[in-house]
Amino acid sequence: MSLVVLHEGDDVAVATTALPDGTSVVVRGAGEVTLRGDLPAGHKIALRDLPAGALVRKYGQVIGRTLAEIRAGEHVHGHNLGMPQDTAARTAQGQPAPAPLPADLRRTFHGYRRPDGRVATRNYVGVLTTVNCSATVARKVARLTEDVAEEVDGVDGVVALTHGTGCGMAAQGDGWELLRRTLAGYARNPNIGGLVVVGLGCEVNTVTGLMADLGVADHVPVSSYTIQELGGTSSAVRRGVELVQGMIDDLAGAARTEVDVAELVLGLQCGGSDGWSGLTANPALGVASDLLVAAGATSVLGETPEVYGAEHLLAARATDPAVADALMARIRWWEEYTRQQGTTLDANPSPGNKAGGITTILEKSLGAVAKAGHSPLAAVREYGEQIPRPGLVFMDTPGYDPVSVTGMVAGGANLICFTTGRGSVFGSRPVPTVKLATNAELATRMAGDIDLDCSAVVEQGVPLPEMGRQVYDLLLDVASGRRTASEELGLGGEEIVPWQLGAVL
Repeated sequence: MSLVVLHEGDDVAVATTALPDGTSVVVRGAGEVTLRGDLPAGHKIALRDLPAGALVRKYGQVIGRTLAEIRAGEHVHGHNLGMPQDTAARTAQGQPAPAPLPADLRRTFHGYRRPDGRVATRNYVGVLTTVNCSATVARKVARLTEDVAEEVDGVDGVVALTHGTGCGMAAQGDGWELLRRTLAGYARNPNIGGLVVVGLGCEVNTVTGLMADLGVADHVPVSSYTIQELGGTSSAVRRGVELVQGMIDDLAGAARTEVDVAELVLGLQCGGSDGWSGLTANPALGVASDLLVAAGATSVLGETPEVYGAEHLLAARATDPAVADALMARIRWWEEYTRQQGTTLDANPSPGNKAGGITTILEKSLGAVAKAGHSPLAAVREYGEQIPRPGLVFMDTPGYDPVSVTGMVAGGANLICFTTGRGSVFGSRPVPTVKLATNAELATRMAGDIDLDCSAVVEQGVPLPEMGRQVYDLLLDVASGRRTASEELGLGGEEIVPWQLGAVL
């Protein structure tokens, strides 16, 4: 198991542990391979001689083209592997169907049933800002009331829903629509039980205009004011504290009830990926996602720049040609968008990704889409749009973790699952984030940030279906109120980052 081949016919194997020069390993389907140089854990080795210009396959899919001749046993990475110039060799054939539901699968969790029928996994009071100018007031209000909320049964906390814009922008166009859609989506998220809206008083994104577009359910108490009309920061903070404390009192005693697992809307996210991501945590999350979808729930895949190169696999699973067309349209938009910015989508793998063994965006994307399992793709939505239910949905988001998750929460996700190989300190409110480690070294080194170590898939031979069940059960436990590592650390108040497009004026 020191070298793993992921698909029959692959040209490379992945090292599960660091291997020194000269090590000989018998590899399934390739015979004995002797290393020509040291190989870091998570990195790739050539299983056979590869001529210059040859397409290289991993996961049974093309991940790049050789930049020079590569001999069997040599390290395959950025020094000798680059992006292919065409995609003709990519194929979606041979994709497995989701496994049937196990007879003993848990089919319920305990959530907050709202009067409009929706289900929350947490019960928060939100302090929403129209503009960056009111962010400090909102954060002060949240800090002054958080301890009170945590002592009240049925209330999970107070969250400042702040952002970095709201003025100095045109009141029309893509940037405007994205901001308003995102803010309204947070206000409508089922995990918000009460809402205070705070503005400055002279911004483009006015309190009056935003309130008219929020569309919050009738059962959610909503109040609003501006700092200018109250006479400044101190009085605005006092007013916010007064309003929030009143809402905490109103929400006190809210009880969780047993609800169907179909009420879950799960956002799928990865960050700080490494060579283990596509072997352990991502496919384990994919198993859990398939179980949820088969049980009537909803899973949401995003990060469009990080499905680039694997979009053909998703399109082949579309339930309707229009769904596949919508996905490919978003890919073309990103190709043009990056071209206009003077870059390409292959600039996506970060230095940390590459240090962990990922070479090209094709390789990264093939590992990333494993989070979505094998369920049919039912719909495609733009950033922050409301997520249709049930099924697997794709949302067009950037790959940057806070921006991507912000779009999913705005779309109605009530639970997030985040895989990481290099290490992430991401958290989210009002929607909890479950974090999965791809490798044991990370799970030990950053134990306080990780909820589940998925490395046993490789290190102990735990079958993926079994690890996927562990992920599934953990997700239901967290949806029922179990606090995640990021919640225990108090994370999630600074990770609300709407996607910002358009001119800053």
